[in-house]
Amino acid sequence: MPYLAEELYQNLVRSQDKNAPVSVHLADFPVADTAKINRDLSADTQLAMKVCSLGRAARAQANVKVRQPLDQAVIRVNSVRERDGLVRIMPQILEELNVKTLAFVDKVEDLNLPDLCVSAEGEVSVAIPRTVSPQLAEEGLAREIVHRLQTMRKTAGFEIADYIVTYYQGDDYVKQVMTNYTDYVKLETLSRSLIDGKPEEGVATETFKLNDHTVVLGVRKV
Repeated sequence: MPYLAEELYQNLVRSQDKNAPVSVHLADFPVADTAKINRDLSADTQLAMKVCSLGRAARAQANVKVRQPLDQAVIRVNSVRERDGLVRIMPQILEELNVKTLAFVDKVEDLNLPDLCVSAEGEVSVAIPRTVSPQLAEEGLAREIVHRLQTMRKTAGFEIADYIVTYYQGDDYVKQVMTNYTDYVKLETLSRSLIDGKPEEGVATETFKLNDHTVVLGVRKV
């Protein structure tokens, strides 16, 4: 890494400014202009990081995988200002926690529901549902299948831009998921087609147990 930093310095800095120090190791580090720091955004981001950490902890308690989408996360914070701050950066929280919406409550007692799993730290509490709707369960399995296919692509030595043909075998539920999420699976894995059937001879094939369903997957470069 030090050699790379030195090479970049010589190519990008010294080549343009002959008065610059002869080495990156002799250059001064820039000093941050603290006047340009957005204090509110910084506080909002710190709080969002805590919320996401608590949300992941709640998922672990409920034994719900991160790749499994959930309807919502329910949050209790200490003030309206904190709530508004989380709303401002809601898209990042939704993506990090893999939930569709955020809901807020005023009292910790409002989280004491049997269908919620709660994680708390100080004045911040985050709850996630223990149960998964049938539709989101399908989406969760589709994401697991995509994850396995992406790993299989890498193991097979395919380039990131290579298009493939994907084979799959499974029970009726697996076939239903692959039908309902055909476009998603094809887009995320660069699959030209999804073939319901036994992979051809020589195709890289693996068998997985995903959400209590046995799934056979095969990938072949086009």
